[in-house]
Amino acid sequence: MMGLLGLFARKPHERAGFELYGAAVAAARQPDFFAGLGVPDTLDGRFDLVSLHVALLIRRLRRDSDPVGPKLAQAVFDAMFADMDVNLREMGVGDLVVGKRVKRMWEAFHGRAAAYEAALDANDQAALAEALSRNIWRGAAVPDGAAERLAAHAQAVAATLAPQPIAALQRGKVRFA
Repeated sequence: MMGLLGLFARKPHERAGFELYGAAVAAARQPDFFAGLGVPDTLDGRFDLVSLHVALLIRRLRRDSDPVGPKLAQAVFDAMFADMDVNLREMGVGDLVVGKRVKRMWEAFHGRAAAYEAALDANDQAALAEALSRNIWRGAAVPDGAAERLAAHAQAVAATLAPQPIAALQRGKVRFA
């Protein structure tokens, strides 16, 4: 009987992963992104802002010297894509298509996260602004200075996340800039 119950056990960092992911979503939903920066208030625009904040959080977690950091990073990633799956189903996307859509979102997230991380690691605000412009506005006209302001925001978030103790993050507690 114990073996069967083990199948239903939660993963060790699942709750913290969902709480950290929820905080990233809340940070991404600030009205100023849409009203002040002109980020498209669409499914894609919201996905891109969530992706930015989750990528910054995962970057922070993966860099922690404590071995729990990368495990929490994976838990946040898992929470994000479990949520994407649920959201697609709630929007009426059929079961046969959900997997393909989630895979495309996963690939888009990884590409964006890699571009943002490379720019942040190089301390290259222009490259970060360019990546954000390309991904957030997707070829639409970018309001003057919006990509640069969003890049400055991303850098501020990265700086705010960096010193936060892993113990707090492990409890699902995080602060965004």
